[in-house]
Amino acid sequence: MQARGGGESGVKEFFCYHRDRSGSRPRRDALLEEHWAYMDQYGEEMIGRGPTLAADAQTPTGSVHIVDLPDSAAARAFAFDEPNHRAGVYRDVLLRRWRNTLGRTMWDFPGGRTAGNRFLVLGLGVEEAGGAGHDVPPPRRDELIAYGPLLSDDGTAWLGAAALLRAPEPDAARAVLAPGRYAHVEVHAWTFGGRRS
Repeated sequence: MQARGGGESGVKEFFCYHRDRSGSRPRRDALLEEHWAYMDQYGEEMIGRGPTLAADAQTPTGSVHIVDLPDSAAARAFAFDEPNHRAGVYRDVLLRRWRNTLGRTMWDFPGGRTAGNRFLVLGLGVEEAGGAGHDVPPPRRDELIAYGPLLSDDGTAWLGAAALLRAPEPDAARAVLAPGRYAHVEVHAWTFGGRRS
């Protein structure tokens, strides 16, 4: 996969996190092939993807997708036409403009697909105008799989940050985001998604 930095004309990056509805695992499992077939249509646009997991590291709790799409309407179609969403697997969707600060896809991560523990860290903050300085990756860049600010639909207001990273445990993952900057921080176990070849 080639590196991506968000500078291509007509392309915008979006972060999408579908959170699973309690008790929806059987329906999710039944739709796995349909979900993969849907995502295969976006293979060239995909920056990162994969399920978040419960403490047992087996039970899915949600799905992360970071994609290049033409506009917000295309992003909403991507999020809400997804087979699991249409079937009621998910209880809600977080969909935000995003900026690929690292300029690469998860497949370019030098740490590979499996070594170490992986996490999604979401920092939700107070809306700020501009967003200057929010594209600077935090320390521990070598452990970052994907990182970028969460933005308003028009890309002008900073709403938080999202990171996929490798870390020894949840508290170490949480530390990737500066303390005191966010109103709320979530840490979820996460793993590389997609078909296994």
